[in-house]
Amino acid sequence: MIKVGVIGGAGYTAGELLRILVGHPEAEIAYVHSTSNAGNPVYSVHKDLVGDVDMDFASEYHFDIDVVFICSGHGHSRSFVEGNDIPDSVKIIDLSNDYRLKEDSDGFVYGLPELNKKAIKGAMKIANPGCFATAIQLGMLPLAANGSIIDHVHVNAITGSTGAGQNPTATSHFSWRNNNISIYKAFNHQHLGEIGESISQLQSGFNQKIKFLPVRGNFTKGIFACLYTKCEASEEEVKQWYLDFYQKAAFTHVLDKAPDMKMVVNTNKCLVHVEKHGDDVLITSCIDNLVKGASGQAIHNMNLMFDLEETSGLKLKSLGF
Repeated sequence: MIKVGVIGGAGYTAGELLRILVGHPEAEIAYVHSTSNAGNPVYSVHKDLVGDVDMDFASEYHFDIDVVFICSGHGHSRSFVEGNDIPDSVKIIDLSNDYRLKEDSDGFVYGLPELNKKAIKGAMKIANPGCFATAIQLGMLPLAANGSIIDHVHVNAITGSTGAGQNPTATSHFSWRNNNISIYKAFNHQHLGEIGESISQLQSGFNQKIKFLPVRGNFTKGIFACLYTKCEASEEEVKQWYLDFYQKAAFTHVLDKAPDMKMVVNTNKCLVHVEKHGDDVLITSCIDNLVKGASGQAIHNMNLMFDLEETSGLKLKSLGF
């Protein structure tokens, strides 16, 4: 069994991680560390885990484990890694944005399996992609692989309230979020850097702007992204690019019809649809922000790092209604 330690265990991503780990046939949770909830039962925060995780949040952590997942807030992961003498034998999967960009990576491999599977398999340290970045990149990679992003890419994507973290804020508490949507960080979202680096990895010399409009949705989980850009290829050619690129992908599927977001919520799937409108290609890409966009993808990376079946512990089903 793979012994797992979880740092920053009281947040949404940690809760989702634990929900998946309790059903993983090859993983054993060694501890769940939390500074703010030390000594309290894990189910006191993650209430759905009553009867599944019979342990308290730990006040201390150790490295007599095989892998540590860092679910701390952005900016805290680097302090944790640099402030501890983590043995070389312990694999690290970081869910923050501290190590995602190449200039900040310090040996961390960018953990998008559809792009970097081979590197992930041989890695000791993984920087898990951002949620918006995951949905948008999976919508763009086949175009980039065929050198066909020749103009600006326009993106409108809406996300659930869990993307803002567990602590209530002025834009995430129920009375504001319910029956409401709003735009934020237009054109300068923090995930644009990692998206650009991944696209450049496949399309050398990529220098087009990604004009991204993120939207806060009045629901809890999911990301629904619509992308469009000019494309000279026919609809049949573009569809074949996507089918070929994701032919062996464990969780990304190309559909004949545009997906509904509910089809991916509570799963590790990304569903993609492509269609042409005149000179423009429209791509729809949707994921669960906490699963495929965070904790499920982290488990996928763990499976690859330990040479397990990719789908181990991740055969999750959406509600479907």
